Amino acid sequence: MQKLNFPQRISRSTAIFAGLLFSFVAMACSEDVDPAENGEGDCLSGEVWNPVTNRCDRVGTSDGDTDGDFDGDSDADTGIGGEDTGDGDSDPIGPIDCEGFDCTQVSCPVGQMPTSITGVVTIPSGELPLPDVNVYIPREPLQPIVDGASCERCEDQFPLMPVTSTTTDINGEFRLINVPAGNDIPLVIEVGKWRKKVAIPLVEPCVENPIPDPSLTRLPRSRHEGDMPRMALTTGGWDAMECLLRKIGISANEITSDQGDGRIHLFAGRGGTNRFHESLHGGASFTPSHEWWDDLDNLLPYDIVIHSCEGESFPNDKPEVARDALRDFTELGGRVFLSHWHNVWLNEGPSDFQSVANWESTFTNATVGHIDTSFEKGEMLRDWMFATGTTPEGQLPIQEARATIQSINEELAQQWIWIDSNRTQYFTFNTPIDEEPEEQCGRVVFSDIHVAAGDNSSPSHPFPTGCTSSGLTPQEKALIFMFFDLSRCIVPDGKKD
Repeated sequence: MQKLNFPQRISRSTAIFAGLLFSFVAMACSEDVDPAENGEGDCLSGEVWNPVTNRCDRVGTSDGDTDGDFDGDSDADTGIGGEDTGDGDSDPIGPIDCEGFDCTQVSCPVGQMPTSITGVVTIPSGELPLPDVNVYIPREPLQPIVDGASCERCEDQFPLMPVTSTTTDINGEFRLINVPAGNDIPLVIEVGKWRKKVAIPLVEPCVENPIPDPSLTRLPRSRHEGDMPRMALTTGGWDAMECLLRKIGISANEITSDQGDGRIHLFAGRGGTNRFHESLHGGASFTPSHEWWDDLDNLLPYDIVIHSCEGESFPNDKPEVARDALRDFTELGGRVFLSHWHNVWLNEGPSDFQSVANWESTFTNATVGHIDTSFEKGEMLRDWMFATGTTPEGQLPIQEARATIQSINEELAQQWIWIDSNRTQYFTFNTPIDEEPEEQCGRVVFSDIHVAAGDNSSPSHPFPTGCTSSGLTPQEKALIFMFFDLSRCIVPDGKKD
């Protein structure tokens, strides 16, 4: 069963308000007349009752007619872009004083499909489709996306009144209907702070318009293609997370040290690579992570912080002030991904972080993971993994699995993947922990899965020379899905109804 939207995405009251506001604006395009309270004979001077739109419209403006009878047979019928069609087949919707792209929406004849755009949204590399991504035609200029931790609601990130909108399905596919027709129609794809605006060269009226160039609908590889979240990544000797970002398709020019201007800044963690290869950014060195993460002000400029497994917990590198800073970062809206052995931020962190799970370190290696489908996002992950060729359904082959999680507090955290010994491999929780779900702003992920199995992160392998694996393993696919989930606006994971 495919899930196209999360019911928590926009509250019921917000959805009702948006619908009412949309109706108000639509009516405001003509005169200040309420069609529900007026009918034929109640129109103002210069207007006639339109049985098609069920409202009073100015004579000759509702469907391109000049004779005011709404039969679409006048020679003055107007098509897209003011072109004389003479047959009334593609008539502009809306009265004469509408502005913007609404004026080029068309009312298609009975029996013909509405004007639509179809396509597939993918990760920046184009290799994998992404589900539940917003796709819309903007009504107004897009507002700038602000970098850094911030408490933003789903309804704040998505425009309240797009001309038309939809979300992608399990296969990343979308069909946007009732779109404006004409040249260079703007299209926006958006998930969290990933956003790309493109112009569709030509949209023909009353037909389906497949987007011919798949590069138009992949998420941006660089800031020159669109908006991207600002991320900080600490390297580690046992999990080359930086290589996964490279596989996602992010441009090498966007991966810099904190002295560079890239959207991703690399910091040197224990055992991890500490510089670039000479062919990239002049072989620049990385700031050591332990000199950076103990100050909240250093974390706040980032949207997402990713910590790669270092091989041990090294608690002395993560003093109490650093653990408090990480918790405070999430409470202000920051997102955190913790790979294996970074459980020290939780089990030796602030008391509320300690409450999300119990820990007992054991080891395993190759094993079979199971996707938890007791909640809606888990179902979506299962269906998406199956749709992208990972079989059997609901299972996940895992290399270099670890088992440091003894149990999770199900009142606070959500399990995503578990292994046969009934040990959680991956869980999430939202913050502040003691707030009601609608007041939570941040999100934390912990993974016992070594994401980048096969790649090497060490001082002897300056980035990106340690990134040697090709293709995407099943566990890398799963973590890519979860990486973009981490980027989304915060909603409760929750169980199914």
